[in-house]
Amino acid sequence: MRRHRNVKIVATLGPASSDYQMIRALFEAGADVFRLNMSHGTHDDIRARHVHIRQVEQDLGRPIGILADLQGPKLRVGTFAAGAHDLEDGDGFRLDLDPTPGDSRRVQLPHPEIFAALEPGATLLVNDGKIRLKVVSCGADFADCTVTVGGTISNRKGVNVPDVVLPLAALSDKDRADLEFVCELGVDWLALSFVQRAEDVLEARKLARGRAAILSKIEKPAAVKAYDEILKVSDGIMVARGDLGVELPVHSVPPIQKRLVRGARAAAKPVIVATQMLESMIENPMPTRAEVSDVATAIYEGADAVMLSAESAAGKFPIEAVTTMDNVAKSVEKDGTYRSIIESSRRVKRETVADGIVAAAREIAEATNIKAIACFSQSGSTVSLVARERPSVPIIALTPLVETARRVALTWGAHCVIVPEQERFKGAVISAVRAARADGFAREDDHIVVTAGVPFNVVGTTNILRVAPCDERLISKVDPG
Repeated sequence: MRRHRNVKIVATLGPASSDYQMIRALFEAGADVFRLNMSHGTHDDIRARHVHIRQVEQDLGRPIGILADLQGPKLRVGTFAAGAHDLEDGDGFRLDLDPTPGDSRRVQLPHPEIFAALEPGATLLVNDGKIRLKVVSCGADFADCTVTVGGTISNRKGVNVPDVVLPLAALSDKDRADLEFVCELGVDWLALSFVQRAEDVLEARKLARGRAAILSKIEKPAAVKAYDEILKVSDGIMVARGDLGVELPVHSVPPIQKRLVRGARAAAKPVIVATQMLESMIENPMPTRAEVSDVATAIYEGADAVMLSAESAAGKFPIEAVTTMDNVAKSVEKDGTYRSIIESSRRVKRETVADGIVAAAREIAEATNIKAIACFSQSGSTVSLVARERPSVPIIALTPLVETARRVALTWGAHCVIVPEQERFKGAVISAVRAARADGFAREDDHIVVTAGVPFNVVGTTNILRVAPCDERLISKVDPG
């Protein structure tokens, strides 16, 4: 199955999309990667969805990526004796460690780490920012606050602390158990929540032990500030706009999104734009025009992937949501201004032989009548370098490793094909030509560009480029060896 677009679609699975038939329908509608949200569902639920994805992959003969999204620490207030209370602007309100049910004047916040980090003047956000508290005084076990934006506070509502870096690990005990479970199950990507610093990513990488690539969710102001360091130690990035919009002024999110996407592109690491992309399709079969424009903006920026959350996991119209995203992507990428925007935003610092090879492949392809760029890769790094160039011709990613093919399913423009291991470049060229013709990228009288590394099957050795005819008889004449 060939996608007629470059941007990838990530679809979250859940109660509305948990059986084989629905998962297959979502893939056929356009989903390239499936997200397993570890915040919802038991391990048995997750295992069953994993089995269905791999069965769809086997039945349709296309590599499918699986992203497991770890929950991260959840900061919540305790309970109230009356269940809920209204807080008015200007009221005083205390947060403390006392487990006694709360009232209109106080409630438990069972997180001593927060009190340790707070200072007078800090802001606390409750219930996704609907209630705002300003710290007047604080100690090791309390924070006396003034209500600056009132509202109804009730049992176990979430708390955000945007002004400080909290002394909390990104991985809770639940996350550690979930990480080990999904790595043993066999997922391709781990999305790490609550990232504040590069050390959070390194901890997850140590626990994963190479069994899955690490994708850092940028959802906190501290992560935005430390983005360059986090990006260096991550395999990919998710722009989690929902949480960013809670902890930061909402008008600051669009420029932050643009900066994060361009940074990941320059680093040749896949970047997903996520949260509330087609939110109204949870209940309605058609999105709003504003939502369609939002998805289109992410595609124009050159994001590797756009993501559906509740729209596909719990919504009434999961297939329609994927189909809508697919249609928006194809429409944007056919627009003449799309190429000019993508090319003008190409910021590539080329330092290695591989950088030069893939840049030359793009320039040759775009200057002549080349139909595709075929690249052989053990780890997927060469595919990422080719994708960073954002070429105007298709990218055929060839690898003998199914694990690599699945991870590369998240990369912009990459059409993944599993091929036998090669010992000689001629055999590699023939495999590339066969894949290009079999999947409809080229015909017998066309040419493709082939990149590879010699010696074969060694990571990081991309050092050769060939313009190859798609007629195998001509390949033998050009390279009889």
